[in-house]
Amino acid sequence: MQPDLAFSRLLAEGDMVLDRLDACVERHPEKTFIYYGEDDVSLSFKAFKEKSDALAAGLAGLGVTADDRVSVLTRNSLMAALSMFAIWRAGAVYAPVNFNYKGRLLSYQLRDTAPKVLIVDVNLAPAVDEVLADITIPHYVVYHPEAGDHDDQGASLPAGLSRESVRDFHALISSPMEPVAVSRGYDDVANIIYTSGTTGPSKGVVQSFRWMNQYNFLPRAFNNADDVLYCDLPLYHVGGAFSQFVRAVWHGNTVGLWDRFSPSQFWQRIERCQATACVLLDVMVPWLMSAPERSDDRHNTLNKVHMQPLPPSNREVARRFGFDFVTAGFGQTETGAGFLVVIDQFGDQAGTPEPLYKGLSKQDVRAAAAELDALIVDGTKDIPKGLMGRPSPLLEAAILDENDQPCAPGQVGQLSFRPRFPSLIIREYFNKPEKTLEAFRNLWFHTGDACYRDEQGCYFFVDRMGGYLRVRGENVSSYEVEDLINTHPAIQVSAAIPVPAREGHEEDIGVFIEAVEGLALEVDSIREHCHEVMPKYMVPRHIRIVPSMPLTPTGKIEKYKLRQQLLEELNRKNHPH
Repeated sequence: MQPDLAFSRLLAEGDMVLDRLDACVERHPEKTFIYYGEDDVSLSFKAFKEKSDALAAGLAGLGVTADDRVSVLTRNSLMAALSMFAIWRAGAVYAPVNFNYKGRLLSYQLRDTAPKVLIVDVNLAPAVDEVLADITIPHYVVYHPEAGDHDDQGASLPAGLSRESVRDFHALISSPMEPVAVSRGYDDVANIIYTSGTTGPSKGVVQSFRWMNQYNFLPRAFNNADDVLYCDLPLYHVGGAFSQFVRAVWHGNTVGLWDRFSPSQFWQRIERCQATACVLLDVMVPWLMSAPERSDDRHNTLNKVHMQPLPPSNREVARRFGFDFVTAGFGQTETGAGFLVVIDQFGDQAGTPEPLYKGLSKQDVRAAAAELDALIVDGTKDIPKGLMGRPSPLLEAAILDENDQPCAPGQVGQLSFRPRFPSLIIREYFNKPEKTLEAFRNLWFHTGDACYRDEQGCYFFVDRMGGYLRVRGENVSSYEVEDLINTHPAIQVSAAIPVPAREGHEEDIGVFIEAVEGLALEVDSIREHCHEVMPKYMVPRHIRIVPSMPLTPTGKIEKYKLRQQLLEELNRKNHPH
């Protein structure tokens, strides 16, 4: 598809998510928008709009206005979804916080964002209470689960937080206040989403409303109003928030929403909401495949499954569970959806049983791919490792060398993008102009990913170039792991490195530690310290104490030597003979 035609189509489909929601309410007000499986609750488009608009009015009553930032800290995906649209309706910026954060990670993000309001789940309020001395937030809105809800733990507000300006979430959402009307445009800031830094703390990615339109442009081309999207990803990440949830308002889809992935309950959930499309992250695939095979494994409604990254076993997975189409590509908080490849796993044969098949027909999916000039490949053929597909017609992609010169086909370099039209990718890193300039040097946005392209214009992922790791769906900064570990008084220096995970194709964290001279250290005390200061997913699986670190002549730690040492040790344990 030519870029101008793609851009015209993008505009015709609509930049503004609030307008898309309003259109859904007008067309089919009583259609289910969200089925929240955790509490077996359904909300129609009309009911969702009424509740989120009421919350928007409540936020306006607290003084929230255009471009103010509102942070959200919760595990409850329905609460996060309502808050998200309410924040936009009030003219403010959605700034979610990873619900695993505590201590320094939490206080850093809240100080950096400086929200006017923090909407917080009472179950997570103790983490906020612990950092109150380090943050200044004018207003708090506290969500208390109702009796009998899945997350009702009988929690009460901590003493410190109770002395702040606190309002009740349910009271705001139920109050009869006048709806707000704040005019917003495609270039206005919609979100600040934090992503891991490699040489410093996490950076807030400033996204416009058009960024969300671009992010969903390729994926939604393969849906129609009959599709049901399944989402069990957290709504503080773009994949859950904007791909699997917000995408629904363009076609008027129903979303089956859960708080977290569960391998034991996955198929029951798919059946309950009759989902046709979902995302499976790396470690989810082996968990599902490890279940005993059943004769009715294909008897489910899923026919379009996005796998990120694309596992070598994708054909085996699709054949077992009847996924007609598997998609993969490249998605990033900064640049949106830059690539997409469609794998036609069954051809004209049935994957999903015909009585259960909903959404675009197979012929229509293939036609949509052809219209977009998206790569569509035969699932019976071998698929090269790292295949991402062809670039979105909305973005210009390049593989650049260390001097920002184009690489030849087959040569590995840094994947870089620039938008063909305004406001399609990251505006800036919030409060970090120097990082923004560094990323946008020479008029290209540099992704930090090593890739290559072939003679046919297809792109392939090779590895990450920066100091971050991919652990159970989270981008983890080695800098932040080391920074938190180094708060232990007996640790002189630490070095975090990636090692292949025991399951899937992501990574585990290994850390080498040098003690302060004269002080004793034990692995158990280090592990206990890690559990105290960092989220569970960041806690290193492999901890090694060394007398000294290998250093370069300029004093930098030679991490590649440490990684090789650990890999050799682990290989000996796994293959003793």
